[in-house]
This record gives sequence, structure tokens and C-alpha cells, in this order.
Amino acid sequence: MEGFLAWSPGPGGWALLGACIVVGVVFLFLIGPVFGLWIQALAARAGVGFRDLIGMRLRKVDPRTIVVSRIQAVRAGLDLTTEELESHYLAGGRPVNVVRALIAANRANIALTWKIATAIDLAGRDILDAVQTSVNPKVIDCPSPTGGKTTVDAVAKDGIQVKAKARVTVRANIDRLVGGATEETIIARVGEGIVTTIGSSDSYKVVLEHPDHISKRVLEKGLDAGTAFEILSIDIADVDVGENVGAKLQADQAEADKRRFQAEAEKRRAMAMAREQEMQALVRENRAQVVLAEAEVPKAMAEAFRLGHLGIMDYYRMRNIQADTGMRNSIAGPATGEGKGEGKGGGKG
Repeated sequence: MEGFLAWSPGPGGWALLGACIVVGVVFLFLIGPVFGLWIQALAARAGVGFRDLIGMRLRKVDPRTIVVSRIQAVRAGLDLTTEELESHYLAGGRPVNVVRALIAANRANIALTWKIATAIDLAGRDILDAVQTSVNPKVIDCPSPTGGKTTVDAVAKDGIQVKAKARVTVRANIDRLVGGATEETIIARVGEGIVTTIGSSDSYKVVLEHPDHISKRVLEKGLDAGTAFEILSIDIADVDVGENVGAKLQADQAEADKRRFQAEAEKRRAMAMAREQEMQALVRENRAQVVLAEAEVPKAMAEAFRLGHLGIMDYYRMRNIQADTGMRNSIAGPATGEGKGEGKGGGKG
């Protein structure tokens, strides 16, 4: 012990000791974390070397994701290199998901290449779910329960509302997955087809008797064009009768017509009242003119006296006639007309 403490390495010994320390640190920070992955890849014969694993750590790539994906691909018989997996990871993809999708497609005899699979994955689509949907078709409810409506409502030609619910069986189309429309487009097109078919039916009874006509006519329209799915079948799950929309519309129209006629009648009444007021004003105006004309009579008589065209006897005779006329009018009373009073006077004469 005393000899070991007394030992002092020379300049070469200190350099060797420093090199060993540096190598140990490098081993701990670079090789240590990936050593287990290298053993795992070696045992699975995946062919991932130390240099590749260290390079992944330096390029900020998760070595575990690449090693797991490589092992799955090799065990499934897929020829995928470490560089391809790493490039897809650096591009923002999900190598594990893509490899699983390729394995599922290979087992189901679906033509799916690495280029197409990575393009679909980078486009934001779930390639594994697409392959599973292609193998096991999925069922889509129309209308979608998340939309808040439970039925597709339409009105037949006889005015009766029909409520229908459909279930659409679709299979993913891998070739149209990039750029193809989603499930929402399928639901919208199927709903439109249901509304069109019910609306073209002569009676709601026809729809209730043959609901399969809806699915047949909807399928004939090729609703899956431009979508990422292939429609296998459209099944009408439920058909119910709603309210009598035609009768309700007729009642609303009748109520609207009644209000319109009432408005026109009120307009005519208002016009009649305005005309009555105009006539009353015209009567007052004419009476005023009569009063003005009567006021000219004394002036004319005075002028006649001055000119000698009217004598005093003529004046008294005219006053007697006026008094006689006033007496006759007072005897006839206010209920009788002016003409009757004059007729009585004429009879007396």
C-alpha cells in the first residue's frame, strides 16, 4: 500500500491516464446508451452498426425508433435500409407506423410501396389505419352522430316528411389516399343522395315499402369519386314518417294570404275614409261658395234699385214669396225634403 502511494507516473503515464479517461467518457455518453440497442439489433440480425447508432445520436435521431423499425422490417421480410428509416424520421414521419402498415399490406397482398407509404404518412394521414380499413372495411353512420342530427330528413312529393338513417360500408383506397376527400365528404354525398331520392318519390308510402330503392339509386351515382374510400354498400338502417310538411306549408300560405287580404282591405278602408273626408271638405267648400254667392244678392238688388230695374212693389212681392216659402218649410218640418215642401206649395197655388 505504501508502495502504491509512493508511485508517481511519468509524463507518458499521465498522458495515457488522460486518454483512458477521455475514452471512458466518450464510451459513457456515446456508446453506453446505444450499446443495448446494438446488442438487440445484432441478436435480431438487423444489421445496425455502432457507427450508425452513434451517428443517429449526433443527428438528433431517436436510435430506439430506428432500431425497432429496422428489426420489425427485417423480421417481416421487408427490404428497408437504416438510411431510409432515418431519412423518414428526419422528415417528420413516423417510421414505426409506416413499417407496421407495410407489414399489414404485405400480409393482405395489398400493393403498397415504401415511397407511397411515406408520402401518405408525411401528408398527415394515418397509413396504418388506412391499411387496416382496406383490409377490414369500416361502417360510417349517415348522418354522423357528432353532427347533432340523428336522421336525414326529406319531403316526398305528397308533402309528407320522411326521416331516414343510413349506414355506409367503405374500404380505404390506398391510391387515392393522398389528395382524396375524407369521411365527411362521403357522409355529405350520401345524405344528398337520400334527400334527392326521397324528394323525387311520388308518395312517402313508396319510400316505406321499398327503402332499398334509396340505396340502389345512391350507389348508382358513384359517390366515392375523388374520395379516399371505395363504397361497398349503403344500407338504410331506419325509415320513419315525420310531419305533414305540405299541409303545414299550405296552412302557412293561407295565413299569409289572409294577412295580405286584410292588409288590402285595410288599405281600401283607409282610402275610403280619406275620400269621405275629401268629399266633406268639398261640400264645405261648395257651401262657402254658396254663402259667398248669396252675399252678392243684396248687392245686386241695391244696384238694380239704383239703375231703376227693380221697383219697390217688385221688392215687396219677392219678400212675400220668401215668407210664404219659409212658412211652407216650417209646416213641412225638418224630416221632409225641400222638394216635398215645394210640391205642397205648388199644389196650394
